[in-house]
Amino acid sequence: MKELELKYGCNPNQKPSKISMGDGSELPIKVLCGNPGYINFLDAFNGWQLVSELKKATGLPAATSFKHVSPAGAAVGLPLSDVLAKIYWVDDLGELSPLASAYARARGADRMSSFGDFISLSDVCDVDTAKLIKREVSDGVIAPGYEPEALEILKAKKNGKYNVIEIDPAYVPAPIEHKEIFGIQFEQGRNELKIDDAFFSDIVTENKELTEQAKMDLAISMITLKYTQSNSVCFVKDGQAIGIGAGQQSRIHCTRLAGSKADNWFLRQSPQVLNLPFVDGIRRADRDNAIDLYIGEDYMDVLNDEAWPTIFQTKPEVFTREAKRAWLDQLTDVALGSDAFFPFGDNIERAHKSGVKYIAQPGGSVRDDNVISVCNKYDMVMSFTGIRLFHH
Repeated sequence: MKELELKYGCNPNQKPSKISMGDGSELPIKVLCGNPGYINFLDAFNGWQLVSELKKATGLPAATSFKHVSPAGAAVGLPLSDVLAKIYWVDDLGELSPLASAYARARGADRMSSFGDFISLSDVCDVDTAKLIKREVSDGVIAPGYEPEALEILKAKKNGKYNVIEIDPAYVPAPIEHKEIFGIQFEQGRNELKIDDAFFSDIVTENKELTEQAKMDLAISMITLKYTQSNSVCFVKDGQAIGIGAGQQSRIHCTRLAGSKADNWFLRQSPQVLNLPFVDGIRRADRDNAIDLYIGEDYMDVLNDEAWPTIFQTKPEVFTREAKRAWLDQLTDVALGSDAFFPFGDNIERAHKSGVKYIAQPGGSVRDDNVISVCNKYDMVMSFTGIRLFHH
């Protein structure tokens, strides 16, 4: 297949729309089910690059959950704790395969953003992963292959209209990329930067103890940022992104957005949230929305007299700001990556509130001394990579 016609472009009024290879060669993908659209393929191809690089960097199966050309979550296939299995709504599935664990983590970190995602998997999709995908609201999946039973499970999703794409894992793109905007063609070399342990060797803080887990988490953060719309910041904990701030014009807004998502991820693990008495039969999306409101500033939207009986069996106590802060103070050893330098120490102050211990950023700001000083105040470890990772 050298050309694939799409339903329409970014919007229904943008026709015609298609994908093809610039040199006229065969496309490196097969559509096994569904009719993927323009944005589906943008998510699929960016996501595939991300998970492929995570697999190379860590040796573990990887998954990502994409929405609007940025990852909502990304993770590698480490086992889930009982608490994580519960907050990701997979505790009824038993022990998951490493690939399914990776997707449960990628999908579960920010379930509000992942609703209706496009999934990328580094490995052949197994039955465990297909069963997990089957129960979530999603637009499609790309993987290097599918076990026969897994493919049948996915083909049955959305009454046979779920988008299932197989990509050739041996495909290597040309070293020069092209893009056309406003009738004008842009050209650049592909970002082939390899992110490994040596990437974080220039440690500029007083504390220079970078653990092996921290190196993995920082690698996950930087590879995730490599395929996230800039400006972007990524918080990572124990092999998964827990907060991604994408596409913000201000660096501090990136950090605040990503930090608030990381906070929500950890607040969902608190006993006060784990023990919420939901009514029987509540839908997953409604449960996610209720939790998001309950742990936020608009908690009365779910606790007012009209709303709570439709959501909870009994009215929960307010999760006070003081109680939330006390719980968040237990979050530690978080890694933080930034796709460009931090211009002010306020980013570090905000990161500290979300348990950040390890930081990787390019460096090069005229205020580097101030940023380093704030890191030293909190005994953080910060590496200067010297490399910017903008993505547009």
